[in-house]
Amino acid sequence: MSVLAAIAVLLVLIVVHELGHFAAARLQGIHVNRFSIGFGPVLAKYKGPETEYTLCAIPLGGFVGFPDDDPDSDITPDDPNLLRNRPIFDRAIVISAGVIANLIFAYFLLVGQVATIGIQDIQAGLVIPQVDPSSPAMTAGMQGGDVVIALNDQPLGDFPEATTIFIEKVQNSVNKPLNLTVKRDDKTLNLTVIPQENEEGQGKIGVGLLPNIKLNQAKNFIEAFTYSAEAYENLANLTVKGFWQLISNFQENAKQVAGPVKIVEYGASIAQNNAGNLFQFGALISINLAIINILPLPALDGGQLAFLLFEGLLGKPLPLKLQEGIMQTGLVLLLSLGVFLIVRDTVNLAVFQDFIQQIGL
Repeated sequence: MSVLAAIAVLLVLIVVHELGHFAAARLQGIHVNRFSIGFGPVLAKYKGPETEYTLCAIPLGGFVGFPDDDPDSDITPDDPNLLRNRPIFDRAIVISAGVIANLIFAYFLLVGQVATIGIQDIQAGLVIPQVDPSSPAMTAGMQGGDVVIALNDQPLGDFPEATTIFIEKVQNSVNKPLNLTVKRDDKTLNLTVIPQENEEGQGKIGVGLLPNIKLNQAKNFIEAFTYSAEAYENLANLTVKGFWQLISNFQENAKQVAGPVKIVEYGASIAQNNAGNLFQFGALISINLAIINILPLPALDGGQLAFLLFEGLLGKPLPLKLQEGIMQTGLVLLLSLGVFLIVRDTVNLAVFQDFIQQIGL
């Protein structure tokens, strides 16, 4: 059920994106002949007065079809309501509307979570969920629920950087005292712990580590919108920084790129632990989809906007064959990347690895 919940979230985000394109076109009176969710075999379809609506078997995308290049269309090529015959600004609205829809929807997902459940706000420091018996941490007086906010008088900062700093310092401090500043309820304590050496020759103190998360619950709609705006800004900043790190240091960070299978796995894990957090998961993925689609790459919305930019600068569109060649090449590369990520992430799934071990491969 958790896997189905994660897939449902992705499907909703795809529908929202395509509805953005569809609504922007129809509200301007632009002809639309198809609205499709998914790819592959058609599971269901409905033929409206002008538009055919289809649901396909593979829910990994969708598209809004226009009759501009449909040889079987009854609409004359000079019809002013064909997308290609509209001014650049009208077409830019249609192309960018999917991205805008995802960004707006992400915000209202956060509003929904804040209003009903509350939202997780990561604070500085690390929570100690448990302390092992007879461990250096217990000897030092640490307790489950403590929040470590500083190490050797240096503030830890936020997760996940705080975790990296804490682990490295402990591992490199065998039999050396570490001064911890700990918050326990309303008190601030200074504790000294001496890491012991483990089998690998590294220091350990016998504690678990969790992010320091505060659950913000709104008392009214104004607070709900305020908390959501702050959470939205944090998610957007983290996403943009993540993309910048990927682009600026692609070789090192390429392995962290997740495909649909990995995203569903993450979502299923979230749904299994706390289904309410699917709101926040959906908001994060929605912002990611928006940023990915606005990149000026062929076969994406950003690539089509780039064509419009060239048309505006040159005073005429690029040759149709050139546009088609670029878009087809981009589509092949995009699909190839998608297939690669799906295969890679599927092979790395725990259930798949267990199966491989059982059959002796």
